[in-house]
Amino acid sequence: MGITKTQIFDTTQNELAVLFKVLGHPARIAILQYIGGQNACICNDIVEEIGLAQPTISQHLKELKRIGIIEGEIEGNKVCYCIAQDRWKEIQSVLNNFFNEAGIHCC
Repeated sequence: MGITKTQIFDTTQNELAVLFKVLGHPARIAILQYIGGQNACICNDIVEEIGLAQPTISQHLKELKRIGIIEGEIEGNKVCYCIAQDRWKEIQSVLNNFFNEAGIHCC
């Protein structure tokens, strides 16, 4: 059986591709900016702030949770979200390394 396309790339390249794919949607960027700008975990007001339907917001939150950049805590019948600080710093480091290494030797 042949190798999959992702197997020909290293771990960092695959990780960056996943990050860029998840972060490549403007709604997800808006959600991260909104959550990151709050002093507490955010529940249902994400829908009001972003202006998308609740199921759409839920799907975007699911993708952000999948890469570990946000965390959700159940409070009663609501889920409250906040930035996962350790993962945020890890992603920041991965992206900094990528941008510091890429393009340095261009003409």
